[in-house]
Amino acid sequence: MRVVIALVMLLSAACTPSEAQPFAPADLSAEASPGESPLDAASSSPWDPARQAAPRAETVKVAPGVRVVVEWPAAPDADTTAMIEVLRDYFAGAFRAVVSEGRDTGYLGLVEYDAVDDASSWVGAFLGERRSVRGTARLYALNVSAVSGSGDDRGAQLDVCVDESKMRLLDSSTGKPVARQPDWTRKPFLQSAAMGRAADGGWRIRIFRHAKLPDERAKGCLR
Repeated sequence: MRVVIALVMLLSAACTPSEAQPFAPADLSAEASPGESPLDAASSSPWDPARQAAPRAETVKVAPGVRVVVEWPAAPDADTTAMIEVLRDYFAGAFRAVVSEGRDTGYLGLVEYDAVDDASSWVGAFLGERRSVRGTARLYALNVSAVSGSGDDRGAQLDVCVDESKMRLLDSSTGKPVARQPDWTRKPFLQSAAMGRAADGGWRIRIFRHAKLPDERAKGCLR
C-alpha cells in the first residue's frame, strides 16, 4: 500500500487541483514519468543527505505503539523550521488518522491544492482495506532543495528521507501484522513536498512526490 522543481513552474501549477499522491508506502504509488510533475525537475540529481547534519532527534507520539522520529538538521532558519514542523505534523497526523479509523482529520489542515486529494486518498486506502499500523517512522536528511519568490509569495521544496522499516502493517480488525508486509516496511525512500504560503501566512504542503529504490534520487537515503 502507498501513494520532485523548477520551483517557479511548480508554484503556478500548484494553484489548480490535479491528481497526485502523498508520502505513502511505496507500493501505493503511481510513479510519475519524467516531466510529468514540476517536482521532478529539481530532484533529478542524486540526493545527498550528507549536506545536513542531524544534531538532535525529536520523537512524536502518534498513538500507543506508533511514533514519528525526526532527525533535525543543524541550525535551520525560521522558514525551514516552520516547513519541517508542517511536514512532521502531517506525517504524524496522517498516521493518527489511520489508527483512529478516520476519526482524526487534523492532517487535512496542513495541505492544500493537489495534496488534499492525495492525503485523503492515502488514508482512505488504509481504511478501505481495513489496515492500520504500528511502529516507528523515521524522517532524516531534511533539506530545502529549492526556493522561489519572497514574502507571502515564497515557495519551497522540502526533501526528506523516510524510513518505515520499523513499522508494520496491521489488520485493523485483529490488531495483528498482515502475513505479507509491503515494500515500504523494508526500504527507505525519498519524499519531496512542494510547499507554499497559505492565506494565513503559514506554510502548507501542495504537492507530494517520492522516489523509491533503485532510483538514484533515493540511494542517498541508504545508511
